[in-house]
Amino acid sequence: MKIYGIDLSKEKFDVSYVITGEEKKRIVKNDFKGICSFLKQVEDNCILVAEHTGTYGDLLVHLCYQFQVKIALVSGYNIKHSLGLQRGKSDSKDAYRIRKYGERFTEELHLTEPKPESVKELKELYSLREQLSKNRTSLLLGMKTRKHGPSQSIVAHRSYQRAIMNVEIEIGSIEKEIEKIVQSDSDLKDNYKLITSIKGIGPVIANNLIIKTENFKRITTAKKAAAFAGVCPYPNSSGKTSMKSKTSHLADKKLKSLLFLAAKTAVAHNKEYSLYAQRKKLEGKPYFLIMNNVSNKILRTVYGVVQNRKPYDINHICMDPRNIARPYLSFKDN
Repeated sequence: MKIYGIDLSKEKFDVSYVITGEEKKRIVKNDFKGICSFLKQVEDNCILVAEHTGTYGDLLVHLCYQFQVKIALVSGYNIKHSLGLQRGKSDSKDAYRIRKYGERFTEELHLTEPKPESVKELKELYSLREQLSKNRTSLLLGMKTRKHGPSQSIVAHRSYQRAIMNVEIEIGSIEKEIEKIVQSDSDLKDNYKLITSIKGIGPVIANNLIIKTENFKRITTAKKAAAFAGVCPYPNSSGKTSMKSKTSHLADKKLKSLLFLAAKTAVAHNKEYSLYAQRKKLEGKPYFLIMNNVSNKILRTVYGVVQNRKPYDINHICMDPRNIARPYLSFKDN
């Protein structure tokens, strides 16, 4: 299977591939016309391997899906740490290194498909809402800081108030649009209703989970979600030295902070999580470790209700797996 290594950038991307044992290089414009012309010339049964660079590769992924060309987006961290010591850097060299990575780890490549339109639109609106929320916080902080000065400008105060009011109006309209998108898609609507049935998870956290997991189709298990969010501890030992397990810094910090807020709310208002946190406290665990454990438990609950297609029931009692009757095999003598 032929591998094409692609180094993406805003205006163009470099391609590295091999024909009859000889390396070829090519530069393609990162626009509709250039990508279509390139995809028409690629060989059948090949895989395009590109570094995941955010929005620069969205058009390429979309057109690859239309032309039925396989493409895999790979983390730059994986590529950098898989090829050993490397000297020098350029776009053509990066394309060559990405191709070599694809050739070495072909069996581990995960093919990428475009996100559903509803999830993409939800992501854009959610990102815009976050930016506006940061602007609102900055304006409120600036207005609060001015009160400590010896004198205040009335014009500046009125401008602050108008700006804050306009930002809040925009945030409200975006939240209404997000709700419309969720309600118009049956899959999003069902999963949203299941997630928000858990005490501690509101609209912001539910939408974030749907976006980051692509409606639970990209991150399919609670274990993977815990690793993605950075609430999963890993062993930390070497030889005879054994230290406490710790979480990885390679995580989605935004999702982790939202899960921390959900954990605080769940401990305060959900008896199950409150008792769980008290038990961890009696074991001598520190506060932030307890909140990390609660966040992990929340993710397991989220995936449980989504996979079982049943809303959260606070009175549900989990069966002890040791008491569940297991099927057994009977052997008969011939």
